[in-house]
Amino acid sequence: MKFRNGLLIGCAFLAGIAAAPQIAHYSASRWGNLAPMAHAADIVSKDDNSPREIEQLMFLFGYVLEKVKANYVEPVSTRDLITNALNGMLSGLDPHSSYMTEKQFSDLQVQTKGTFGGLGLEVQGEDGHVRVVSPIDDTPAARAGIKPGDFIVAIDGKNIDGQPLDQVVTRMRGKPDTRITLTLIREKAPKPLILTLTRAVIPLLVIKSSLYDTIGYIRIAQFNEETQSGLLAAYKKLQAQTHNKMAGLIIDLRSDPGGLLTQAIDVGSDFIRNGEIVSTRARHPQDSQRWDAHNTDITNGLPIVVLINGGSASASEIVAGALQDHQRAVLLGEKTFGKGSVQTILPIPGEGAIRLTTARYYTPSGRSIQGLGIIPDITVREAHDDAGYSIHEADLAHIIKNRGGNTAQPPSRTDLPAIARSIPAQPPANWPEFDPLKPTTDFQLQEGLKVVRSMAGLPVAADAPVHDDKSHNNDKSQPTPPATTSAPAGGEPKAPVPTTTPSPTSTPAEKQAPATAPSTPAAPAAPAAPATPAHP
Repeated sequence: MKFRNGLLIGCAFLAGIAAAPQIAHYSASRWGNLAPMAHAADIVSKDDNSPREIEQLMFLFGYVLEKVKANYVEPVSTRDLITNALNGMLSGLDPHSSYMTEKQFSDLQVQTKGTFGGLGLEVQGEDGHVRVVSPIDDTPAARAGIKPGDFIVAIDGKNIDGQPLDQVVTRMRGKPDTRITLTLIREKAPKPLILTLTRAVIPLLVIKSSLYDTIGYIRIAQFNEETQSGLLAAYKKLQAQTHNKMAGLIIDLRSDPGGLLTQAIDVGSDFIRNGEIVSTRARHPQDSQRWDAHNTDITNGLPIVVLINGGSASASEIVAGALQDHQRAVLLGEKTFGKGSVQTILPIPGEGAIRLTTARYYTPSGRSIQGLGIIPDITVREAHDDAGYSIHEADLAHIIKNRGGNTAQPPSRTDLPAIARSIPAQPPANWPEFDPLKPTTDFQLQEGLKVVRSMAGLPVAADAPVHDDKSHNNDKSQPTPPATTSAPAGGEPKAPVPTTTPSPTSTPAEKQAPATAPSTPAAPAAPAAPATPAHP
């Protein structure tokens, strides 16, 4: 099956590698006597990018390769060595560039268009460790309470530190109804957490919706080929349930690790009638692009609140940034991840693929959020005295610099509702623990409902959480994203674009791939209301 050359902004990616036969041949064919190359590094001029320098460095590479093969404590294949070298070459550039073996590339294609057996985690390799980017909605991992930022240190009691990410992912995958035990390290937790989970079939749930009185709620878990169509279907269903009298809308982008750039553009265009959605600037000016809205607002101006947190990355940051810059929605929650780069997937025939950072992206006001994130208009923490998502783009090693943006701050807003001044920054100390099956324990959601009701001119209960009605969980789309170029809302196909992806580099643990890190909200919090909210 042909994999699309589409713009991925996703988060999750494997740490794997494959071998380039041309280099393997080159390194194996010229090593009669390699001893003279021992000092090749001293010969090469660091400032000279001449053919001679390149030739000397290739000799140096081959010399090291042969020395390792001849003297390493255990036999090792040339393919494995070159695979590791290629991965090091790419992963050393920035946290989001990587090399995929043919199998890893195949796994990526499979996961983007179907279901898989596993736990439902987006994970990322980080200095030999495996970090959780986010759990996927309604999966064993989410139900077990695994959170973004957790480190997985052992599987079934066996330490995994230092193991290649793809091997760890393979161990976490498995047949549904089989059990697996994970040992996690969590910031501020006094001791490791040991959780036993049962694997399940993991559907790619991209869109979920609910209705809270006359306020619609749409959760976007990731951006794949089905996201915009699922969004339109969910919105249409909510309007039908309210007899076309929906008063406002909440869009939940918490812990959404990203996905396809084309889908982020289409989703943003569904709520912004005119103007820029996002632009990208590449190394070569002719490769830079700008995308504008499609002259459509499916809500006809309904008030919108967007929920964000530290797990909102990449494609979700593009949507949030566009809505904020156009002052089309009020952003509520916590600072986003801060991934302002775009990656392109470059397949290698007969081998694997390269995931390479090729551009930075900019919000409509011209700001780059790379390493900075998007600051919400109303800051609300998920839990009391908890900083929430603890790892951001700025915390990763050798990230690309924030360049070219005209400002780090969004345009000044004078349109926030009066209630914004009274929204608490965190839930009370005795607020009940978040339960994903009880929306009344979700503090950010409940405060978002207050804000959007106020924007819609509806009465707002000052001290009680807004109850969800019986239509909760009324819509769960289960898309099977094909690996092909997406089309805009109007239905006309777009010209193919390089596979590109901003978002935290991660690899879904059973689902190695974009989002790409990439996906449910990390235990979102609950409403700024009484200590014991009524449960639905």
